[in-house]
Amino acid sequence: MTADFVHLIRLTDDTGLFEHARHATVRRGHGYCTDDVARGLLVTSREPDPSPAVLRLAECYLTFLAHAQDGTGAFHNRLGHDRRWSDEPGLGDWWGRAVWGLGTAAARSTAPWIRQEALGMFLLGATRRSAAVHAMAYAGLGAAEVLRADPGNTVAAVLLRDAAAAVGWPAEDPLWPWPLERLTYGNASLAEVVVAAGHLLRDDALLAGGLRMLRWLHGVQESDGRLSVVAATGWRRDGPRERYDQQPIEVAALADAAATATAATGQRHWDLVVRQAAGWFLGDNDGGVAMWDPLTGGGFDGLTQDGPNLNQGAESTLAYLSTMQVATGR
Repeated sequence: MTADFVHLIRLTDDTGLFEHARHATVRRGHGYCTDDVARGLLVTSREPDPSPAVLRLAECYLTFLAHAQDGTGAFHNRLGHDRRWSDEPGLGDWWGRAVWGLGTAAARSTAPWIRQEALGMFLLGATRRSAAVHAMAYAGLGAAEVLRADPGNTVAAVLLRDAAAAVGWPAEDPLWPWPLERLTYGNASLAEVVVAAGHLLRDDALLAGGLRMLRWLHGVQESDGRLSVVAATGWRRDGPRERYDQQPIEVAALADAAATATAATGQRHWDLVVRQAAGWFLGDNDGGVAMWDPLTGGGFDGLTQDGPNLNQGAESTLAYLSTMQVATGR
């Protein structure tokens, strides 16, 4: 068993990945969500030499997504512990994350049957488009994974270009070049998909725009050489910028985006951002506290002004694992 995945294994049963935990104890009553299961498939598929236990996790998450996807490529999001869906299939963030996870599995899984099954599900999901910017960005990142493995995949290429277009072009204002009026959650993923599109589609102007967005985003989330990321309430162009509560998903998104920028440009500056992201989890943050539990392997749910939120749910644990993967070159 891979030690880093101990808490993820704890959060997973034979159906899927539970969303919430009270400290390290699973809260079964809150059920499962496609959002987190897709993140789980992404992270387990990134492992270059997965243990049998990690492969079983990937198999479980892929099976969950197969059950969640309907015949049009949309996905259910919320499944209760009673194994009943509480929603209709849709194209929200969970669709985008599912397409991202499936694209990653199709490109990177060490199991041929997982790659084959995930690719078929990806291609179906990739026929759809969402009105939500984040959903499109996440789906585009899945398309980028497929294109890296198969540069001739036209379905992935079209989805990636559409995702970059959905994010939009950076504004001229140097104080706020972000294409949206507000920073919310998973912000670096929006810049990352534009960088990936520019690189993989050989569009130099698009690449330059994405890098401009990412440089600014990193700059406004850096304080005294460490990361101080967007609070859960978000930051507006002209509004106050609260320091807490900081969410692990922001740190993981920055790490992923920096790794993509390094691959696109060869500039080693972005390695510093990855190191800062890993450092945030290890205690180099505004609270000076570790954001993961070495006893359980879980990631803490947020950094508050009073220290870590000690709950260790799926999103935060996966954010920790994902960041450590990037930091070790996976």
